[in-house]
Amino acid sequence: MLDATTRSGGTATATPRAIATELVVPALAPVPVITPAVSAADTPGGLAARCARGLRSPWSRFALLVTLLAAAASSVLLFEPQRLLADGWPPQLGGVSAAAVFAVAYGLCTVAFVPRPLLNLAAGALFGSQWGIAAALAGTVLGAGIAFGLGRILGQDALRPLLRGRLLKAADGQLSRHGMRSMLAARLFPGVPFWAANYCAAVSRMGWLSFLVATAVGSIPNTAAYVVAGARASSPTSPAFLIAMACITLPALVGAVVAWRKRHHLRAA
Repeated sequence: MLDATTRSGGTATATPRAIATELVVPALAPVPVITPAVSAADTPGGLAARCARGLRSPWSRFALLVTLLAAAASSVLLFEPQRLLADGWPPQLGGVSAAAVFAVAYGLCTVAFVPRPLLNLAAGALFGSQWGIAAALAGTVLGAGIAFGLGRILGQDALRPLLRGRLLKAADGQLSRHGMRSMLAARLFPGVPFWAANYCAAVSRMGWLSFLVATAVGSIPNTAAYVVAGARASSPTSPAFLIAMACITLPALVGAVVAWRKRHHLRAA
């Protein structure tokens, strides 16, 4: 690789070509870069993204709400909870535990459109006046809270744009501006179905705390009257039963008169 020494006896030197030949390093093979495969469904405009956006849309949530309520109502028709009035509570439960389970069942049944008067009568017949009132009130607040939450999360965004009628706008404005007072009146004076008041309040801009407090306070007289009537149903001539029936009838009459007098204000709103 080295040239011969010069004829003058000098040391051997390497030519530039030889040095370049020795310094040549074999080129390394390129390392393949592995990139994760991205499917068309994971792209921003893919199928999975479109499905996620569709499920989060207001009308998809509203359809889910309707499906849940229809399933709840169907289950009530199949299981017939009103048989508790005739068959009684399961014998393995008693005392506070039975009242607590009844309160949970009460709340779920109100979400499934079971009439509250029937449930209140059952509470009185099963647990008497004191425990029956406590269980019925707890179930009332629980059921109202569940219905309000479902309506607020799943139905408000879809239904609020539909509030175009005069009466609907007036009711929405009343609940949004005077939620506590309006819901208290709706609970005190019968006439507005329990489930309808729950979902109307959920669609409005009424706050959670105002709704629950008004429901708890406003439901006491009517609930207590029905529970006492159910507890004393075996003696319909007793003073307690007669007073309970009067407490049921008088608020209904007062509510009807107030609604009749307020109808002009609602139409003019």
